Amino acid sequence: MSRTCTKCKNSIPDTEQLGPVNEKYPTCTKCWTEWKEYQIMVMNEMKLDMSMADHRKLLKKHEKIFVGVLSPEGEIIDYTNEDNRKPDEPQVN
Repeated sequence: MSRTCTKCKNSIPDTEQLGPVNEKYPTCTKCWTEWKEYQIMVMNEMKLDMSMADHRKLLKKHEKIFVGVLSPEGEIIDYTNEDNRKPDEPQVN
């Protein structure tokens, strides 16, 4: 079964092992590594405290926006609809 990265839109080879979290989006290993570096910047810039549930929820929202499954406005993007798979074109609702 062919998988496509939600961030870079490249095909993910079936032989590539993904972690449990990036598997559910799915996000390729390269983009997931970028997120792991970026999340540290988000936590530092926003002064997030991971012992607080609201802060963890906010970081999860930024994770979903980063990998491309959530729009910055907070709307979940349905990639099963082919019209939503064109990242360079603005979405019309």
